[in-house]
Amino acid sequence: MTPINAGTRSVFIAFQSSPDAPVEAVHKLRKMRIGVVGLGYVGLPLAVAFGEAGHDVVGYDVDQERVALLGGGESDIEDVDSARLAALGERFAATTDAAELGPCEAILICVPTPLAAEREPDLTYVRESTETIATILRPGQLVVLESTTYPGTTREELLPVLERGGMKVGEDFHLAYSPERIDPGRSDHQIATTPKVVGGMTPACVERATAVYSEVCNEVVPVSSPEAAELAKLLENIFRSVNIALVNELAQLTDRLGIDIWEVIDAASSKPFGFMRFEPGPGMGGHCLPVDPFYLAYKARQHDFYTEFVELAGKINQSHPLFCVSKVQAALNDAGKAVNGAKVLLIGVSYKAGVGDLREAPSLKILSHLRELGADVSYHDPLIPELEDQGLQSVDLGTAADADVVAIITAHPGIDYGALVDAAPLVVDFRGITREIDADNVVLL
Repeated sequence: MTPINAGTRSVFIAFQSSPDAPVEAVHKLRKMRIGVVGLGYVGLPLAVAFGEAGHDVVGYDVDQERVALLGGGESDIEDVDSARLAALGERFAATTDAAELGPCEAILICVPTPLAAEREPDLTYVRESTETIATILRPGQLVVLESTTYPGTTREELLPVLERGGMKVGEDFHLAYSPERIDPGRSDHQIATTPKVVGGMTPACVERATAVYSEVCNEVVPVSSPEAAELAKLLENIFRSVNIALVNELAQLTDRLGIDIWEVIDAASSKPFGFMRFEPGPGMGGHCLPVDPFYLAYKARQHDFYTEFVELAGKINQSHPLFCVSKVQAALNDAGKAVNGAKVLLIGVSYKAGVGDLREAPSLKILSHLRELGADVSYHDPLIPELEDQGLQSVDLGTAADADVVAIITAHPGIDYGALVDAAPLVVDFRGITREIDADNVVLL
């Protein structure tokens, strides 16, 4: 048993035979005060998890409207029901005042890390958050970065700023990186049941972060450094990105060969080893997969290394929505209609079924290019009532009968796709949701 001195607390962590093996907390810490910086898709679920574990949570965000909403017990994040948030009562406080983070024993940074216009990392929010924390950092505090980023960010960007006041990492305060593993809309893998990777600046930092996360995670996986943890997160998502690119490229090939890609995938999936099923679609979206390959490529270039394989996958995924547009155009052409002037109804515009999230959604590219070709585009999405930038509002499914073609972009649950096929004159299905429907008016990806 390895004792951890956590200020006035004492917690014991049971280590396995390997230092890299998962660890579990044997004794829980006493009630803590946890600060969460950024109350979006990552930060709010984490804040609620700590609150439900009995700890006091200070949620800090610069968005005053969001803070007011959350402070009133109303959640704007689908994975956090408003009833859960309201049930926390005084255990959760949302604020725009960074000074309220001062008394926190741990501060977890969960801010966006988007790409700049030139497809390079934009660490603006991480840097601003770090500067803010540096103004209130006190001895004994733990700071953890959860935002997805390239290897070296914690050491190169956070550490110098936090040590600027004279305190020493691993002695006066602790610093670690622990990648978020939130999958919006997913109910089978929650924070508690998803292993938590932790990489600290020192062994003491790893132990302190492990103790804190063991309060809400059943399993913590320590690694030797923040860089290992940062790259582990990129590997997880790049693995998916590469395989999605592969299956989408094969879908384009099978379209020319006249082979059913879904049948091919079903056949390959019958192999009980050496194969993992990935399915084609209209493109890749979300807050991680379209971004992460470019983060790794950026870091690799700094070391005169070019991740050609990874970057190629990113290019394929970025261009795949254009193939989907051509598929709609070809379906209309086969029906004797031009895309110019055609009424096109998109079913689902969020990047993922069951989630009202438009970040990097391929539907936006498809919509834009169809409009450039002269199509009259409308959409139906029960989770996205309005596309303000496009001047569109979600229409009723009953309009499918008046459309020239219906394109299924995101297969949200709760939609009767059989009735949709019956009503629409032509359906192009990019999700394979209508595969079991025997109809002559359906065109599959």
